[in-house]
Amino acid sequence: MAARVRWPTGAAGRGSVVWAHSANGSGVRHRLADHLEGTAALAEGFAGVFGAGPAGRFLGLGHDAGKGSCSWQEGLLRAEVTGGRVGWDHKSLAVQLAQRRGADLPGLLGLVLHGHHGGLTSRAYVKNTVGAQPEDVRRGWVEAETALRPLLPELFGGPPVPLPAGFDRTVDQEVLVRFLYSALVDSDGLDTAAHRAGGRPRVGAPADMAMLLDRLLRRRRSMLAGRRRSTVDRWRDEVFDACVRSAAGGSGFYRLPAPTGSGKTMAAAAFGIRHALEQGKARVIVAVPFITITEQNAAVFRGLLDPNGPGEGDPVVLEHHSQVVVDDGSPRRRWARLAAENWDAPFVVTTTVQLFESLFGRSPSAMRKVHRLANAVIVLDEVQALPAPLLVPIMDMLRLLTARFGTTVLLASATQPELWTLNPLKDVRPVEVIEDPERLYKELRRVRYEWWVQPRPTWEQVADRVADPVRAGSDRSLTVVNTVADARRLRDLVADRVPAGTPVLHLSSVMCPAHRQQILAEVKERLGAGEPVRLVSTQLIEAGVDLDFPVVFRGMAPADALQQAAGRANREGHLGREGGLVVVFDPDGGGMPPSYRLPIGLTREHVGPGLADPDDLDALRGYYTGYFAGPIVRGAKSRGAAVQSNRAGLDFRAVTDGPLRNVGQDGERDRSLAFRMIDEDTVPVAVLYKPAAELVQALLAELRTNPKPDPSVFRRLQPYQVMIQRRTRLRSDVAALCRPVVGDLVEWLGEYDEAGLVLTPSGADFLA
Repeated sequence: MAARVRWPTGAAGRGSVVWAHSANGSGVRHRLADHLEGTAALAEGFAGVFGAGPAGRFLGLGHDAGKGSCSWQEGLLRAEVTGGRVGWDHKSLAVQLAQRRGADLPGLLGLVLHGHHGGLTSRAYVKNTVGAQPEDVRRGWVEAETALRPLLPELFGGPPVPLPAGFDRTVDQEVLVRFLYSALVDSDGLDTAAHRAGGRPRVGAPADMAMLLDRLLRRRRSMLAGRRRSTVDRWRDEVFDACVRSAAGGSGFYRLPAPTGSGKTMAAAAFGIRHALEQGKARVIVAVPFITITEQNAAVFRGLLDPNGPGEGDPVVLEHHSQVVVDDGSPRRRWARLAAENWDAPFVVTTTVQLFESLFGRSPSAMRKVHRLANAVIVLDEVQALPAPLLVPIMDMLRLLTARFGTTVLLASATQPELWTLNPLKDVRPVEVIEDPERLYKELRRVRYEWWVQPRPTWEQVADRVADPVRAGSDRSLTVVNTVADARRLRDLVADRVPAGTPVLHLSSVMCPAHRQQILAEVKERLGAGEPVRLVSTQLIEAGVDLDFPVVFRGMAPADALQQAAGRANREGHLGREGGLVVVFDPDGGGMPPSYRLPIGLTREHVGPGLADPDDLDALRGYYTGYFAGPIVRGAKSRGAAVQSNRAGLDFRAVTDGPLRNVGQDGERDRSLAFRMIDEDTVPVAVLYKPAAELVQALLAELRTNPKPDPSVFRRLQPYQVMIQRRTRLRSDVAALCRPVVGDLVEWLGEYDEAGLVLTPSGADFLA
């Protein structure tokens, strides 16, 4: 057994043998006192942004104090030799210190400290775990205090650590815990990484928002000067100018209702940058519902904001979502990889899944970035796509961010939901960016609607019309349906009816991202050249994808989806007012996701033949008001109600993973009541997409043969993965075509064709 480690109790030899981390590449160990001081300084600054600097400093000083025990120090020396883990508790001492200082009567700091490695749990779990520590661990507390008290006296004595005021409700205290936790784990990670690299913690300099606003305005002028002006551009200028004007206002909620094609993407960027300049915000975060939009918008933002020559400084725009390659060895990608860990960038483009599953998460890796949302501008684009069952907790979270964390939220959408009818926002009055939205919608109307619902057409009749350019009104059309099975079926029917060589293209979620991008590029090229093209897609194309068809066919769907689809018709207005055609059809035998049944029923009450069109704002208000009053959003047994209840109980694991099904019997959790932006559990399936088949095979071979593959291998494989529902993956006929690779990842051995991964109809009915 290793010799017992002893420490001096005086100043002589201060910190010389008390270590936090093993030796780095230069052979230097990390002194515990240095690590605690370094983490405390960072955490104090991060938490100071939301008025909790003293608490952040205490957390940084205390988080690893338990490493000062003899047993932990001996374990570190062993781990240096074996490469294993220390395997000794070092968190419980910090929880005890928080309680001793009288700083933690609600148990908030203890939750943060106990979870700084394994993740946030619950107040009861922390109390029970720390209270049950054996005698040898408790003896270690005394040893650690003896070693550290001369070095860090403020950790062990002094007045109670103050917490910021204004967090009276337990659900608000839960958010404070999340932000303190984020500040701590990010500081811990940065200081530890600096030790390993032999340098200083990497913290970006404050963004020069004045320079960025000037760059954005100059490049926008240059961009517009080089393109053909359309009749829509006048109104795009009006939306842009309204965003820039309103951005001078104070922090809070802003609302941007603007029709599809009215330039919301560029206008929202201008709002964010100017508001950050006027109000001293640290960054702008744009969140959109779909990766396809994220990629498209990120390219626009990079063109507006990133340096494009020497001397223009560091990168500005960070694109962060599950399918972006964040490190390919280039300097920009290396910056992106580091910035993605904690969103230390002036302008972040992400998905709403990434944003809210971080905000409601519990693990260190997911939550490092959360503190960056304080004193930030958050732009929620296509806000109508937020999952209805989670609207109450989401809006409650956003309410507190604006009230207590200095955050401004801009809600942007062509189909603005009536979120202000929900309890969290009932006393909130947003700033209206557009003074007269009804006028804007009227002036920007570019389509006429045709309702093909009685009698209901067959799929063959729909295909006949789409294929016939005379009956369809054009040989360039988009048809949107509700399920993968319907999209594949209709695509095949249309392909059988058009002249040989006429392209009938397809988009759905069973196509890998690289395949979808290739199809979108081909569609844009054909539309730009005026060549024939029929595109059959699921609803993933509806929000924000910049395509301009003369004719759009849309299978019956919720009112907001109908309007979003209409935004792909006559988008640039070149066909004149109401020159585009939108045909809403209700196919006999058409499928739909289960979540569509209620909103489609409400849609039939407000829009349709003899009623209003989907772009009528009064009709949309009525639709949303009825939907938000229903059990999916307000029900006492809804998922949102369960999340709110678990938040109020400071049970972070129940929020993220779901509550226990059988309390006191087993550890099984009810995932249906967890905070999940995507209802279904999905698993990744790697496909041999032909243009990259050799690369995919090489990456899969690397994953199979290397027990510890580099994370970059997973990232390089992401463009060639399809996400399918776990229950579909486990079906016997599907499982037979899946070869395990590692973890949940499998290789698809079945057919993958021009319409993507081939599943039987029963496996694809409710995929989008």
